[in-house]
Amino acid sequence: MDYKKYVATKLVLDGVSAQEIEELLVVPPEKEMGDLALPCFKFAKVLRKSPVMIAEDFKQKFTSDEYISSVENVNGYLNFKFNKTQFVKELLGELQSQGDDYGKSDLGNGKTICIDYSSINIAKPFHIGHLSTTVIGGSLYKIYKFLGYNVVGINHLGDYGTQFGKLIYAFKAWGNRQDVEKYGVKELMRLYVKYHQEAKEHPEMDDVARGYFKDIENGDKEANELFVFFKELTLKEVSKTYEKLNITFDSYNGESFYNDKMDIVVKELQEKGLLVESDGAQVVMLDEYNMPPCIILRSDGASLYATRDLAAAYYRKNTYDFDKCLYVVAYQQNLHFKQIFKVLELLGKPWAKDMEHVAFGMVSLEDGAMSTREGKVVFLDEVLDKACEKCLGVINEKNPDLENKEQIAQTVGVGAVIFGALYGGRIKDITFNYDKVLNFDGETGPYVQYACTRCKGVMRRAGNGGEFTIGEISQDEYALAQELAKFPEIVKSAGEKREPSIITRYSVDLAQAYNKFYFNCRILGEEDNVKNYRLALTKSALTVLTSCLGLLGINVPEKM
Repeated sequence: MDYKKYVATKLVLDGVSAQEIEELLVVPPEKEMGDLALPCFKFAKVLRKSPVMIAEDFKQKFTSDEYISSVENVNGYLNFKFNKTQFVKELLGELQSQGDDYGKSDLGNGKTICIDYSSINIAKPFHIGHLSTTVIGGSLYKIYKFLGYNVVGINHLGDYGTQFGKLIYAFKAWGNRQDVEKYGVKELMRLYVKYHQEAKEHPEMDDVARGYFKDIENGDKEANELFVFFKELTLKEVSKTYEKLNITFDSYNGESFYNDKMDIVVKELQEKGLLVESDGAQVVMLDEYNMPPCIILRSDGASLYATRDLAAAYYRKNTYDFDKCLYVVAYQQNLHFKQIFKVLELLGKPWAKDMEHVAFGMVSLEDGAMSTREGKVVFLDEVLDKACEKCLGVINEKNPDLENKEQIAQTVGVGAVIFGALYGGRIKDITFNYDKVLNFDGETGPYVQYACTRCKGVMRRAGNGGEFTIGEISQDEYALAQELAKFPEIVKSAGEKREPSIITRYSVDLAQAYNKFYFNCRILGEEDNVKNYRLALTKSALTVLTSCLGLLGINVPEKM
């Protein structure tokens, strides 16, 4: 039952609507205060009374019933305590009937969300800096699916620009197909780094490289064969990493896809008088919006990121008719997206308001920012492999006879990296440190996964359970039920705020509540009624914990 709605409809006071009350009801910070609280301060101005008097008026109109056991006025807050037996009975009934669908909703029914995330660069390594956009976007994809939206995951590949001319130059000068096929993207990165080292001494190389990129644009056979070779090799390599991370996409349309779709944008900007010349370039002036000009065409007529992003926005609206289009990109691109969205607004696109930049913090190394040109990167595959190796080492030390231990180490190791990347708020900057990433103690993915395996172990030993009636409810049983009841709102909140960390933190709270219940409430050896009731709580905890991890892209092992 929706307790907020139920309480709101029972509180009747002139001048205050049930909807206003429902929106203000919150869960108190301390459990002993109650299950719901209504702060009455917001009504003081309208009702011209003190919050304490308003709370007392509300209290007088509220009678306890089978759902609400007591109502207290505490310093202007109206605190409600639920009938524990009824609450737990309804909750377990809902979880048992809905199973894995518990927490799902039809909130997004008939609505489409496009999510642009990961967006790796072709011929460059999939490094630790790509982890945030990849797992945040991947988690949001799963969250919105869970909430009933039609979701389109887009990998806007960085497959366009003069860097490909530079790579062709380097490949021709110092590389060969055999080494690239053998060593993959790492060999391409070696060539790219060498180019930039040599170009410092021979800047004329850049002119030749620009010529090679022009060959790609003009359809030159050799240049395009190399470009396709680099692209296919990169996608083949990164697909393995995406598979490890449980990441999928519905579109891999990158920058090059929009090469023949930019003219319509440029033409419309010209027709609406928005394009002006500045130092030979074609720009949209945004000074009245406190932004520098948005450059659409360079002085040589070449397009830029902005041109291609505008073309991509047109294409996505025409193709998917989205209700929201999210860009999961680091906050360094804040200005870029403000410019893009403002240009779309000036073009008269009503859907410009539906575009949103989901920013996140930057990842740097302890000795400074990462740079592919200088070869200063940490490969994501190496991080995942080290995490799995550490897990396997722990298993060999503590449970060497565990079946499928390599697979379990993979599940736990990769899960630890994903969980760690999603645990802090997404806007927080991160300084990469192996010790931090490989620390599995405390509020981590392995901790939550272990709570799941603990639930599975109980269920293996206790059997399927059976019918039960709920008697006296202990504090730990009720605390666990309270956490389980939060899940639907947690998922909704994570979607509304574009913030997977809400789910990671909740999953830790739920795991802690289950562990406390597990240690203080005996299951095996109790008489059937108590055993079955506590087993139902255990099954429910496993269901919700598994859903939490699934929404983060993390699998659950059978044993640990």
